[in-house]
Amino acid sequence: MILCQISDLHIKAAGKKSYKVVDTAESLRRCIAQVNQLKQRPDAVVFTGDLVDFGLPEEYAMLRSLLAPLSVPYYLLPGNHDERHALREAFPEHAYLQQGGERIEYVIDDHALRIVALDTVIPRSSNGELAPASMVWLDRVLSEQPQRPTVIVMHHPPFTTGIGHMDDIGLANPQLLEEVVRRHPQVERVLCGHLHRPITTRFGGTIASTCPGVSHQVVLDLDPQAASQFVMEPPGFQLHLWDERAGLISHTAYVGEFDGPYPFYDGDNLID
Repeated sequence: MILCQISDLHIKAAGKKSYKVVDTAESLRRCIAQVNQLKQRPDAVVFTGDLVDFGLPEEYAMLRSLLAPLSVPYYLLPGNHDERHALREAFPEHAYLQQGGERIEYVIDDHALRIVALDTVIPRSSNGELAPASMVWLDRVLSEQPQRPTVIVMHHPPFTTGIGHMDDIGLANPQLLEEVVRRHPQVERVLCGHLHRPITTRFGGTIASTCPGVSHQVVLDLDPQAASQFVMEPPGFQLHLWDERAGLISHTAYVGEFDGPYPFYDGDNLID
């Protein structure tokens, strides 16, 4: 199975640019076109939050039109820029969005890799938080299929990154999740967004990681006092390949048109 992860779209209404610089709609169009053309077709796509910029109905309408060409099933979860009610209203046929009561938390059992989504949103805040009730729910859900390879998807990563201004708006209580995950070795990965960079670390006996933004990237500045800045590095997405023998293998792809591919060999000879 191949699970594609796309994160931090920040779509605005009517194609307005984010921060007057980033054409987020065009970045997503190019990303969707590239995913559709992949030689190995993903089985599903998960969007790990910050789908739109201000949680407005017109932004979700724009998002819906941009996602229409996507040729594989996809799953949405909110980030700190999203608004739960407006998201649900814009995608009424996505029944999984109704699973979690107030929070958008759900389980997808349709693929070889089980997908469990957690909601870290605090309304009108950039910070994230896990609900204790959600951890009870997660523990129960993971206990139901202890042999089933599983990924947990969420917006705010449950770890410190070293990028000061992003850690200041991180997850308030990651220890709650760590306690649950340690009890369930079938959790192959905790997949997150929010950081607009690819970052990987150990967490709870497994691996937690973040995905690059499909819009802009956060400046790589490992300073507790790092300024809040973004940079127009290439947008990206990730492909997570589930292999029964090797486990979960992750690849980062960059959105754009690049020179190549070029052959390494001319017949049997290495090209000088």
